[in-house]
Parts: sequence; C-alpha cells; structure tokens
Amino acid sequence: MERTMSVEDKIRRAEEIYQRRQEGNVRPTATVNVSDKKDVKLLKKMILQIIACLCIYLIISTLQNNNYIFSEDFLNKIREVLSYDTNFVQIYNDIKQTVMSFTGNSQEQNTNDENIGGAEENQNEENVESENEKNQEDNADEIQEQNTTQEIPNAENQTSVEDNTNLTQEEQDVLTAKNTTNFIKPIEGEISSKYGLRNPTTQTVPKNHTGVDIKANQGTVIRSATEGKVILSSSEGDYGNHLKIQIGEVSIIYAHCLKLYVKQGDKVIQGQEIAEVGSTGNSTGPHLHFEVRVQERCVDPEKILQL
Repeated sequence: MERTMSVEDKIRRAEEIYQRRQEGNVRPTATVNVSDKKDVKLLKKMILQIIACLCIYLIISTLQNNNYIFSEDFLNKIREVLSYDTNFVQIYNDIKQTVMSFTGNSQEQNTNDENIGGAEENQNEENVESENEKNQEDNADEIQEQNTTQEIPNAENQTSVEDNTNLTQEEQDVLTAKNTTNFIKPIEGEISSKYGLRNPTTQTVPKNHTGVDIKANQGTVIRSATEGKVILSSSEGDYGNHLKIQIGEVSIIYAHCLKLYVKQGDKVIQGQEIAEVGSTGNSTGPHLHFEVRVQERCVDPEKILQL
C-alpha cells in the first residue's frame, strides 16, 4: 500500500528539496550546444559552394575565349617562339671567354706586381753592391742593357695583343676565319636574304638569319668554298639535306640541298662538287643557305668573301 503523506509532510519535503538546491547538492542537467555544430556545417557548405562557383566561372570564361586560344594568330606566335634558334653553345662559349679574360687579367696584374716588387729589390741590392764594388756596377749596367733590348720585342707583342682585344667578338671571328683558310664562292647567284635580322613574310621562317641565301636553279652544282672534313651529312631538321664541313675552328654549312655528293667522314678539297641546290627542309624556294661559324659562333659570310 502506498503511504499517504499529510500536508505537513509534503510541505516539509518541499522545503528539504529547496534547501538542497540552494546548497548545490542537486546536479544540473547537461546541455549540448547544438548551434555550434550547425554553424560549422554551414561554413563548410558555404566554402564548397564558393569553390564550385569559381570552377564554373573558369570553365565558362575558357569556353568564351576559346576562339583566341585556338586562333591562327595565337598558334603562329607559339610557332615563332618554338622556331627561334637559340645557340646554347655560343652562349656558353661567350660566358667562358668572359670569365677566362677576367681571371687572365687578374693573374697578369698579380705577376706584374710581383715583377715590380722583385725589380725594386734587385735595384736596392744593386745599389748596395755598387757602393761596395765598382766592378759590379759595370756588370749591372751591361745586364740592364741586355734586359732592355729583350723587353722591346715583348712590348711590341703586348701592343699587338691589346689591339686584338679591342676588337669585337665578331671582328675577331672574321679575322680567325680569314687566317684559317681562303674562301671561294660555292655557287653563282643573287643573294635573296642577307645575314642577321629580317622581316619574313612566312610565319615558319625565323627572323634571325644565321647565314646568307643564294638564289639559284634547282639542281645547280654546289662547290666546296674551302677544303676540310665533312663532320655532318644529314637530312633532318629545318635545314633539310645539309652538309657541315670543318677546317680548324671554322665550320661551313650548306643547307636545303637537293642531293648530297659526299658523306660524313669524307675529306674534300676546295672547289670539289659536294651537293646540288634544292628546297628541302624549311624552305620557300630553291636556294643555297650558306653559313659560316667560328667555334660555333655564326659570322656574316659577306665579311669573309664577296658573294
């Protein structure tokens, strides 16, 4: 049977419960902050939506500008950049010569300083000895006269070297080519494109011309401008059928040929028939591309011989 409580017992029980709550004996119920979790989820969802919108915008902008990306003008610019012939060997040689000239000048300056110091010490010793013995003065004078006579040709050689260093790299290369061998015309014909920068009408033709183009009929016989050894006989690349003949530090290239009469490793003499004029490779018509290099640095052929 359930015990029945009187009114006084209920009041007393309520007062006890109130007293315990006031003293903190009753544990508060735990509450979970659900709003924080909802905020984090909303933030992640918003970031994902922003990223999706950016991707959609990039796709739409790419589709709108596809006419420019795949246009002929844009593709021609890419072909022009790819067709530019960068001679890394020439860049390496130029940097190497600059470093060597700098280190050579510093070494010459150090040797000159040492020679000056040694000359001063020798002069002091000669002065001391001249005070003690007069005979040694005469011997010292004779030695100095001999040294001065020997220093005169050395001074002349030094001035000639300084004159060469005052020349530009291209002028030095032209002198090297002329001193290495003599040249003759490989063919008779009109020069259709000179050495250096040009404004071609065809996009595939490079602006920087590394040789001269001599116009001639297809099949015209090409003669070797110098003697030398054939170090390359190839039909690959923009030069088409071409030869590279080496003599000392000088190499000559005959490009866009129809036929090649010699092969790699052959030795040729000046005036020998080596190929025929053609229009192979990156060419717009029958002609001979005649190119001269000194240590793989291109020089103007018209500065070496009259074409």
